[in-house]
Amino acid sequence: MAVSHSLLAFQQRFPDEAHCAQFLLERRWPDGFVCPGCGGKRGHLLRSRAYTYECVACGKQTSVTAGTVMHRTKLPLTVWFWAAHLMATHSNGMSAQQLMGQLGLGSYKTAWLLAQKLRRSMVDPEREPLKGVVEIDQSEMPFRADETFFEITKSGKMLVIGAVEIVDHTTKKPQEPKRFGAKYLDTMSGRVRLAAIPSNEATHIHAFIKANIAPGTTLVSDGHASYLGLADYRHDPRVVGSMAGHVPLKWIHRVFALLKRWSLGTYHGLRRQHIDSYLNEFVFRYNRRFYRHVSFETVLGLATRHGPVAYWDIIERKNPRKASPTIRRQSRHRKTASGFRQDGARTSNSADPSSGDEPGTTE
Repeated sequence: MAVSHSLLAFQQRFPDEAHCAQFLLERRWPDGFVCPGCGGKRGHLLRSRAYTYECVACGKQTSVTAGTVMHRTKLPLTVWFWAAHLMATHSNGMSAQQLMGQLGLGSYKTAWLLAQKLRRSMVDPEREPLKGVVEIDQSEMPFRADETFFEITKSGKMLVIGAVEIVDHTTKKPQEPKRFGAKYLDTMSGRVRLAAIPSNEATHIHAFIKANIAPGTTLVSDGHASYLGLADYRHDPRVVGSMAGHVPLKWIHRVFALLKRWSLGTYHGLRRQHIDSYLNEFVFRYNRRFYRHVSFETVLGLATRHGPVAYWDIIERKNPRKASPTIRRQSRHRKTASGFRQDGARTSNSADPSSGDEPGTTE
């Protein structure tokens, strides 16, 4: 069960690499080690490699970070944990520039890549779609086009579509649908979904609805023509006309207002290229706004269920070194529990590889 942590309690719970690795082990294999290769359930912890297990059946070696967003990381696990804690619990989020200063990272690129990987782990692949009564609308957001001074009046605009569940203020359960045009009183906003779309055309709006909202849901909209033609949904349009949009659709417009203020205050404007990852971060924090200090465990718990993503995948460019063979001028060093060790070198406390208890270094 997730537990709320102050900064002092967090530091006491994760004081070193070993405690961080144990947390990841319990999140990844709650019922004990399971080999990702053959499915075997017997494994030995290696002394020669940090937090790495070797399967007894097939001999495959797997670390607690292998195959996750922390795959082949060169940063200490304590840095990952502190970054996840700061990004998840801070009410306004944490930019890469702030992370670099808070964690003492060597470069902005390192902090930016760390933050981007954590943002991608904030999306639960098994999350349930919105249901009940959902307000939906579109809004324009300013975005940064270059590194010059950001001015809202001179910036470009991008289109964001959003949907928010309407829940009962007392029971906190999804609101039951009412007759067309009826007002929903004594309500509050529930879960949120956001996405950037190229235009207001029905193709993009329908794709967002089908991906994020359960069939049979009542959609409360501003009556835009693009919402027509949804066969599996109950459409309850509120024709706005000259009326302000936040009057009939107050919850989704409140979300848009918070989103715009957050993007300008924390990041001084977002960019088109990575807009979806920032929207997912906002959704993650908004959906957990009432229990923000326990969401850290959710971030790393989700991180162990996401596959590895490389820097070149994030910036959507081809790795120029991938096609050419790697020429190493020096022997490769691997991370172990006691520090870095050169490939091929045996440690004094490594066990005999032929013994079945604690396998030694594999060459």
